Amino acid sequence: MPRRLALLVVPLAVACNDERPQSSTTDATTALTSTLGPGLTTDGAPTTGPTSTGSADTTGTTAATSAATTGDVSATGTTGTTGEPACPADTIVCDGDTAQVCDGAGGFKSEEACPSVCVPGLGCAECVPGDSQCQGLDLAVCNDAGTGFEVTETCDELQGLTCDAPSGACVGACAGLGPSYIGCDYFPTVLQQLDLYNGAPKDIFAVAVANTANEAASVTITRGPDQVAQFTVAPTSVQVVDLPWIDSLTKGSGPSVLIKNSAYRLRSTRPVTVYQYNPLAATTTNDASLLLPVNTWTGNYLVASWPAWGGLVGFYAVVAREDGTTVTLLPSATGGTVLAGGGVAANGTGVVAMNAGDVLEVMTGSADLTGTIVQADKPVQVFGGHECTYVPLDVGACDHLEESMFPLETLATEYVVVPPVQVPNDSLDKAQVVRVVASEPGTTLTFSPDQPVNKFLAAAGDFVELTTTTAKFVVTADKKILVAQYMVGQSGGYGTSDPAMLLAVNPLQWRDNYLFHASTTWLANYVDIIAPLNAAVSVDGVAVGGWQPIGASQYQVAHVKLSNAGDGSHTITGDVGVGIGVYGVQDYGSYWYPGGLDLDLIAQ
Repeated sequence: MPRRLALLVVPLAVACNDERPQSSTTDATTALTSTLGPGLTTDGAPTTGPTSTGSADTTGTTAATSAATTGDVSATGTTGTTGEPACPADTIVCDGDTAQVCDGAGGFKSEEACPSVCVPGLGCAECVPGDSQCQGLDLAVCNDAGTGFEVTETCDELQGLTCDAPSGACVGACAGLGPSYIGCDYFPTVLQQLDLYNGAPKDIFAVAVANTANEAASVTITRGPDQVAQFTVAPTSVQVVDLPWIDSLTKGSGPSVLIKNSAYRLRSTRPVTVYQYNPLAATTTNDASLLLPVNTWTGNYLVASWPAWGGLVGFYAVVAREDGTTVTLLPSATGGTVLAGGGVAANGTGVVAMNAGDVLEVMTGSADLTGTIVQADKPVQVFGGHECTYVPLDVGACDHLEESMFPLETLATEYVVVPPVQVPNDSLDKAQVVRVVASEPGTTLTFSPDQPVNKFLAAAGDFVELTTTTAKFVVTADKKILVAQYMVGQSGGYGTSDPAMLLAVNPLQWRDNYLFHASTTWLANYVDIIAPLNAAVSVDGVAVGGWQPIGASQYQVAHVKLSNAGDGSHTITGDVGVGIGVYGVQDYGSYWYPGGLDLDLIAQ
């Protein structure tokens, strides 16, 4: 906000060496600026009279304000109430745009007419410190020395933002967004994929943009300085857009790479939700990610990945938002062997300098990067996954895994875990592998109902694994944890579909409404809804039934098959917050992603 300074001025009608006879009935009116600050009299008491405030001029610079203080002034220059000097020596006061330097005896050493503005304590200045003005889309603020305006922010017109000088901020529908998965600025990122499934036109990398607002959203996608796509998403609808593959990120099987300007940037004039598909249409190696907008990014992440398999790599990827970002990699006990490259050593350590739009993709050909900690001095996005793998490692068939990691600050100590359903018999549960990863050393786990795994994780990055389970349970911990879920491959005997990856969402981050996308190219699409007992929930306007209890907890789950008759857009509303997982299956293929969440920081 522009800062308005109250200036106390000395009326010229009263001379500081006043030789007129003093009258007991007539007070000499003075207005002094003291080191006590605006709004105080010389004896430190608050003034009771109102102050007058100037208004912003056409450039947005706020005019200085003035206020007056009264008191009896003796011929010696002291106040009649305290006996202290009315204006300490060398104090700079302002009479309008005239700067005056007090001599400590009631007079002035000097005075100067200011060509621009007078600021108490500074004297003549070019501008009032803290005042703001707009220079086109640039928001500029007067520096502390009052010597000029400095640009502090550029308002992004691709996010519908404009500069507003009176508020000293960029304003618009995309301004001041909280930690929600709905945002205006995203970085879709091509990731490792089996080479038979990462080339157009057979296979397409794509993003789905869901607009929950009642106004159209104008969306622009760029890569570096180049515009890639521009389109409009109608209110309460979803639009899918194809994007070119980035071969340096998706082809081959290592080594680790740092590729400049290789992330796409997607900006919208209205808050939207964005998912990426790798690839879009149903094949035998797919997955999808819920993308997080930059207003939720931090510099701390815990990686969920999967072991290298059959010469194909497990990976994680880091995307920079700003130039001059330094990323530090701290490998886990299982992640200390990588395919060196891109500034990353063979033992998984590295300190890597990145600029906006750069992607660092770290790959392993023999280890498991799960539990690795990624730290950055500026906000980044982190993905984890696998090129194409079995889950478990001895059960076919191979499928791509990927998911956008939640920032470590947003992790929690409680998660509700449920399996997906089988296809075609969706009255049965499909088995999954569940990993619970510690973010801090000395983490103790509790399962309800109990699960047959180790309950103590000694180091940050350590994890326990529940293998080939259909259990529904609540897991709690005494420190923050990350929970990753992996569909079991089709050869495991649990129906159609192959491996896919999901991150569990803490109940405090559930929402009571969602607009999401499920590609209609799949044999079947489902949404799993986890809700408190007795919740009322609707999918596409139809009330949800068939709820199943989750042990003896306060939660229940429903598996809802989605219609493929429309364009893939679906809505969920509830009378309370609910968690959702969205997935699609076909013969030896699948995708899975969390449908959304509010990424409020979770206190320990």
